[in-house]
Amino acid sequence: MYELLKKDGRAKRGRFHTVHGAIETPVFMNVGTAAAIKGAVSTDDLRQIKTQVELSNTYHLHVRPGDGIIKKLGGLHRFMNWDKPILTDSGGFQVFSLASLRKIKEEGVHFNSHIDGRKIFMGPEESMQIQSNLASTIAMAFDECPSSVADRKYIANSVERTTRWLKRCKDEMSRLNSLPDTINPKQMLFGINQGGIYEDIRIEHAQQITELDLDGYAVGGLAVGESHEDMYRILDAVVPHLPEKKPTYMMGVGTPANILEAVDRGVDFFDCVYPTRNGRHGHVYTNHGKLNLFNAKYELDERPIEEGCGCPACRSYSRAYIRHLLKAKEMLGMRLCVLHNLYFYNTMMEEIRGAIEAGEYQAYKKEKLAGMMPGQREA
Repeated sequence: MYELLKKDGRAKRGRFHTVHGAIETPVFMNVGTAAAIKGAVSTDDLRQIKTQVELSNTYHLHVRPGDGIIKKLGGLHRFMNWDKPILTDSGGFQVFSLASLRKIKEEGVHFNSHIDGRKIFMGPEESMQIQSNLASTIAMAFDECPSSVADRKYIANSVERTTRWLKRCKDEMSRLNSLPDTINPKQMLFGINQGGIYEDIRIEHAQQITELDLDGYAVGGLAVGESHEDMYRILDAVVPHLPEKKPTYMMGVGTPANILEAVDRGVDFFDCVYPTRNGRHGHVYTNHGKLNLFNAKYELDERPIEEGCGCPACRSYSRAYIRHLLKAKEMLGMRLCVLHNLYFYNTMMEEIRGAIEAGEYQAYKKEKLAGMMPGQREA
């Protein structure tokens, strides 16, 4: 159940109640594709850096170690020792990202595994079955994420199929949640809005999926090559047609600036690999822009990554030391940068929630963006 606690303009401050605890929104979900955050980050670390939700990938866990194995071990929460909410994506994004390895048909998608080439079939029912075996808190519906540059006719047909798939997902999840051996019989289902950069297709699809009365709704198929202007234009068009009193999730987004702009347009949930991927390459986020710790100017810099930051890296180590670790290819350097970046994102979401509660979101957003603009250019 989603509680809308406060609005400031279109920005929403909410609380989403789940079987694994309440999620304070807006929220950034920390991405652990294969049931682990890349960069040697443990679930104990996640608790320390204020993580609310961990996100794992249905396709990757199906391929390795296998969702049947995870079910035998008690589900994903028990497997990775994480008692807070987990969202699993559906495998639908791999329909987009593994384009050379798949074939889409009405019944579902035929893949070749990116690991060993073996044949895999995934349709709506299979995606729901895998996610039920994983026993995540929130399961995402199986969809096709078409390229943002696909032509209108292709996108229209793709969206119609995604709607048919969503109805099959809902029916299959209801069936799975009623079975006696289901680990999480209160698993929730989020549907996904698609439509490329065509506002009318997006709006019509939002209206259709809203009628299915799901637990939440995602806006998918953005941040896949279109401009930021197109991204924000689509959010402006489609979010008003999704239920205000359900969570709205913008998939795969994004930079701090993307998040600040999307919150301003009514989005509650976010996920992105940027903080972890950038951290592994020595790029760290601060309120004054993004730093590349490989730069020689940090060789003798005794300051923390960011003054006043409470993350494990900033509490104990200097830029100079972390730079040395990165240059020496010591895993600790990568780990400290990832911890800092996730802490930065999770703290920013806390600040966003506080600003909405105080009715000061516009001022907060303006100040935050002004401080970080050099970092956005560097990115």
